[in-house]
Amino acid sequence: MDSSPLLNVYRRSEVVMARGEGVYLYDTQGTRYLDFAAGIATNSLGHAHPSLVHALQTQATQLWHCSNAYHTPPLDRFAASLTQASGFDKVFFCSSGTEAVEAALKILRRSQYMRGQTERTRFIVAEGGFHGRTMGALSACGHAASREGFEPLVPGFDVVPFNDIAALEAAITPQTAAIFVETIQGEGGVRAHDAVYLQAARRLADQHGVWLALDEIQCGYGRTGTLFAYELAGIQPDLITCAKGIGGGFPLAGVLMRDAVAEGMTPGSHGSTYGSNPLAMAVGQAVLDILTATDFLPQVQRRGAQLKAELQTLAETFPTLYANVRGVGLMLGLHLQPGVAKAQLTTALRQAGLLVAPAVTDVLRIVPPLIITEADIAEALRILRSVSADFTR
Repeated sequence: MDSSPLLNVYRRSEVVMARGEGVYLYDTQGTRYLDFAAGIATNSLGHAHPSLVHALQTQATQLWHCSNAYHTPPLDRFAASLTQASGFDKVFFCSSGTEAVEAALKILRRSQYMRGQTERTRFIVAEGGFHGRTMGALSACGHAASREGFEPLVPGFDVVPFNDIAALEAAITPQTAAIFVETIQGEGGVRAHDAVYLQAARRLADQHGVWLALDEIQCGYGRTGTLFAYELAGIQPDLITCAKGIGGGFPLAGVLMRDAVAEGMTPGSHGSTYGSNPLAMAVGQAVLDILTATDFLPQVQRRGAQLKAELQTLAETFPTLYANVRGVGLMLGLHLQPGVAKAQLTTALRQAGLLVAPAVTDVLRIVPPLIITEADIAEALRILRSVSADFTR
C-alpha cells in the first residue's frame, strides 16, 4: 500500500516541481525542464505570465467570490468578450473540462426536450474519444480502459468508428439528441476528425434535426493557430466545450452555444458555485486579450508548422522509434512504433530536461505553451535527438 495520503490515481514521478517561469518548470533541486507538456495543453501562455499574474493580483484585492445571484464586472466583461470573439450567443462558465462536458450533455438534452423532441435523448460519440472522468463524461468516452470498473455507466451513448461518415450517418435515429465528438482527440492519440468529416457532421445534424456539439477542451483556445480547431473545417457547431487553455492554468472552463440551444435552460436548471468567480473571469479575460492580439495566432501557426517539420525529420531519422507525426498547430503527437516503451521514453526525456505528455495510446503529445520561440524548438529537438539516439543504440 502506498504510504502517501494522496489517492493513488496519478502516475506521479518522484520529481517535486517548485516554480515555473515562461516555458520552463523548476523542481525543488533547482533542475530546469523545458515544458512541452504545459500541464497537458493547459498552461497556454507558459508559467507566471506577467499579464495573468497582474490580472489575478489586481482582482484578488477587490473580490474573490460572490453568489451567482449577482453580476460582477469581470463576469459581464469576459462573457461579452468571449461570445463576441467566438461568434456564439451564450456561455456558461464552470471550473473544469469534465464539468463543462456534464453541463453540455444536460444543455443538449434539455434543449431537445424544450423543443418538444422528448424522444431525442441519445448522443453519438466517437471511438477513442475522451471527455472526462465523472460518470456522465466517462459514459461519453469511447476508450474502454477508462471505463473499466465503473460500469454500469449512464445510458444513452452510441459509439461510432473514428472519422467514418457512413457510420455516423447510420447511427442517427429519431432518438439522437446530438453528435458529440472531439474535433481533435487528445488522450486518444492526437487524432483529428478531418474537415470533410466535420462538414458532413454539420450537414447531417441539420438534415436530421440534431445538434452538432464539439469537445474542444484540449484542442481549442489557440492551440491549432485558430481560436478554435473547428474553424479549420469552415463550420460552426451548435455548442462547444472549452477548458484547459482558457484560463492559462487557472481553473476555468466554459460551454459556448447558439441561442437555439440555450433556450432550454432556465433559472435553476443548472449551476456552478465557483464557475463564474471573479478571479477566474479576470484571468480568462487576460488570456483572451493576448490570444486575440493581432499577430498572436498567426505566430502559433508559424511555430506549429516549424515544430511539426522538425518532428517529421526526427521521425524519419529514427524510424524504429517513431511511426509518424500527427496533429496541427501546437497540438502534435509522436506516434511510437509497436513495442517502444512509452513510459521509459517519457522518463528519459524528462531526465534530459524535456517534458512531454503521453496519451493513453502509443503517442507522445507535444503540446508546449503557445508562446514558444524558435530557440525553444531548437532546444527541444536537441534533447529529442539525443534521447532518441540513446534509445536506438
